[in-house]
Amino acid sequence: MIIPHEQLSDDALLGLLEEFITREGTDYGETEISLAQKVTQVKRQLVRGDIAIVFDPATESVSILTKHDASLLNNY
Repeated sequence: MIIPHEQLSDDALLGLLEEFITREGTDYGETEISLAQKVTQVKRQLVRGDIAIVFDPATESVSILTKHDASLLNNY
């Protein structure tokens, strides 16, 4: 189930974005980017519709997927 980011409170959205960004725990880029900059980049992708917030009721978990991958899940 796709959850529109506008339905989340600012605090909930920020927590979700930060958890998603730090999930892997490693940054392999040539230049270091701050967490705040990464949050801005991911939020921009949400606003553009490139990615989507997805809730899985079976596992009661939330993730961020590409819009394409999220649409595939909605077809099941």
